[in-house]
Amino acid sequence: MTEQAPPKIEFPCRYPIKVLGRSDDRLRARVVEIVERHAPGFDAAEIRLKTSSAKKFVSITVFIEATGPEQLSALHEDLMATGLVSMVM
Repeated sequence: MTEQAPPKIEFPCRYPIKVLGRSDDRLRARVVEIVERHAPGFDAAEIRLKTSSAKKFVSITVFIEATGPEQLSALHEDLMATGLVSMVM
């Protein structure tokens, strides 16, 4: 059986980023600050928030115009460095 290579992303493109973390009043503001630094002018009106049923966790989905793998890698690294983010997808 042969493995298929994951599809290549053609840049620039609209790209969703989901950030998961514990519910914290600072999380949304930090995510917006970091995303704005890496993808200036992203539409903050499109942010989607979803709180877990137990209200311990929150997911934040943002959509950016991704310019390349370097941008996505740097964005992921900065989000994880906050100490507020558990996972970035």
